[in-house]
Amino acid sequence: MFRTARGNRTRPGSLRIRVGAAAAGAFLVAGCSSGGDGPGEAAGGVPVVEKGKLTTCTHLPYPPFQFEKDGKVVGFDVALVDLVATRLKVEQKILDTPFENFKTGAFLNSGECDLAAAGMTITDERKKNVDFSVPYFDATQALLATKKSGVTSLADLKAKSKKLGAQAETTGESYAKAQGFDPVAFESSDAVLNGLRTGQVDAIVIDYPVVQGWLKDPKNAAEFTLGQNIETGEQYGFSVKKGNTALVAAIDKAITDAKADGTYKKLYEQWIGPLPQTTP
Repeated sequence: MFRTARGNRTRPGSLRIRVGAAAAGAFLVAGCSSGGDGPGEAAGGVPVVEKGKLTTCTHLPYPPFQFEKDGKVVGFDVALVDLVATRLKVEQKILDTPFENFKTGAFLNSGECDLAAAGMTITDERKKNVDFSVPYFDATQALLATKKSGVTSLADLKAKSKKLGAQAETTGESYAKAQGFDPVAFESSDAVLNGLRTGQVDAIVIDYPVVQGWLKDPKNAAEFTLGQNIETGEQYGFSVKKGNTALVAAIDKAITDAKADGTYKKLYEQWIGPLPQTTP
């Protein structure tokens, strides 16, 4: 079990379901299981857990990769998976699930989802339980601190004996622990930000694009300061049930084609910002 900081909301065990048309985000429909018409087959003979759907497990919110806006689930991950769904001639359906299950592939193995998309770093440990697509995003971690803390680095944090927070079961949490910290673990990215805002912690380690998004809000920019950028060599990938080679091939093809025809660049700039020159 992971620790959730006191006072922050935790998710119930049931799944929240959203369905959306390709490239249009996902709509809240309510329910507790995938239901539908049962297993089916998408274009190219790719098996899917629900006929006519490409069911995606995610964990909300995690802007700019997936989050709710105007009743829809949108974001960079959502837009990329929509490309896969279009290729397979099905509609993307999104399930909001606990993040700890992404490490084990639980919802993939149980047949509730076809793939997982949650700003998830490809690691050797996770590869034991799931198969990954080609990398679709080069990630770094960042330190975000309250301005009143005077913290700009992890060294400052140790020297000043300040409290560090991170999202539970993420590589940010793992990195913090590897540096000798015992971070307060929060269940979601919004809980991480709330923990920083309410003084439960003085600084947090989380993916840099998430911090970028937060600091676009003038209120956050006035209250928090961006500290060190932490290069960890991480890359994100979409995961599928082990052995589902047909779906991996479809995802890889969609990502590769999007990078070749400019669609990836357009989506990256829409949801994240300028595309780094080093990104393939």
